Amino acid sequence: MEFSIESLETPALTKAHLADLLFEQIGLNKRESKDMIDAFFDLISDSLVEGNDVKISGFGNFQIRTKAPRPGRNPRTGESIPIEARRVVTFHASHKLKEQIQANGVVG
Repeated sequence: MEFSIESLETPALTKAHLADLLFEQIGLNKRESKDMIDAFFDLISDSLVEGNDVKISGFGNFQIRTKAPRPGRNPRTGESIPIEARRVVTFHASHKLKEQIQANGVVG
């Protein structure tokens, strides 16, 4: 099933736009569409918070990475400040997504 996002008014694809696409192209009602999108992103968020990787075939992988503490610097004052250890989410695009981007990319 192909989804068309050509009708988007802004270049950003939002959760509201995704819900509208489900409503328009699949026929779910607006409430079901919004609930499905929210449930999808809640599932991804909850999995990442628990420390689990999220792999979406043909799209990419979301992973949690722990960054070590390190020295930093305030760019305004030059003062040294410690940056604490923290967990961050990283995304690695699949080869399929990378190929699609390269094939359809517009440069310049």
